[in-house]
Amino acid sequence: QVQLAESGGGSVQAGESLRLSCTGSGFGYSAWCMAWFRQSPGKEREWVATIDSVGDPRYDDSVKGRFTISKPRKGTLFLQMNGLKPEDTALYYCAAYRLGPKPGGYCYNDQYNYWGQGTQVTVSS
Repeated sequence: QVQLAESGGGSVQAGESLRLSCTGSGFGYSAWCMAWFRQSPGKEREWVATIDSVGDPRYDDSVKGRFTISKPRKGTLFLQMNGLKPEDTALYYCAAYRLGPKPGGYCYNDQYNYWGQGTQVTVSS
């Protein structure tokens, strides 16, 4: 059973930085997609960034150039957030799904079936 736990959230001023961490267990030997999503009050959960099983990142346009996703080892995920804006305020979730026995393949945003509890990021102006 895969378990994910986020940390690193907090309250910052606009323009400052935070690094979110996600620690996971139970991944075994399969290839996995991992991603960050976020949800603001009154809004649907939205995709932020993905890193696929070969380490290639993708970003939503709203964070491109400011956020960096990385995966130093299986089951560990980071999100470095620079130049934070008030509109980045949200509960940030780490997510994962098993892609297959071997690395490679596209990661689809609607396939994530393992989620952490979230870590709150609040950015004030």
